[in-house]
Amino acid sequence: MTTGLAATTLANKWLDMLGGTAFTAPTNTFIQLHTADPGAAGTTATIAGETDRSQVTWSAASGGSKAMASNPGAWAVWAGGSVTVSHISAWDATSAGNFLFSGALTTPKAITNGDTFNLTSLSVAFTPIAA
Repeated sequence: MTTGLAATTLANKWLDMLGGTAFTAPTNTFIQLHTADPGAAGTTATIAGETDRSQVTWSAASGGSKAMASNPGAWAVWAGGSVTVSHISAWDATSAGNFLFSGALTTPKAITNGDTFNLTSLSVAFTPIAA
């Protein structure tokens, strides 16, 4: 599995809209951290002791791209031991909920107990866009 859109809970729903099937968008988006590719269900390589998902808000879409409008809350006072965060998953709830998509960090980040982790940028894009 490579990172990307969740098939049943996001991609298929967007595609079904083309045929007139209504889709209720998630009210919020929450980010979870991972030490490797989160897999097709978004549940692989989670970090023991760090189950918090932080909410992200989005700017308006433009040119087929949507960017994070505000940084999610920091993952503060890290308790998950020494790990390297390399991926994120996005969900529609702070716990349980529906997996929406996953992605790899541009640069993996090593974290140890007591550290704070901040996600400073995130964007989603559809390409190519007809010009």
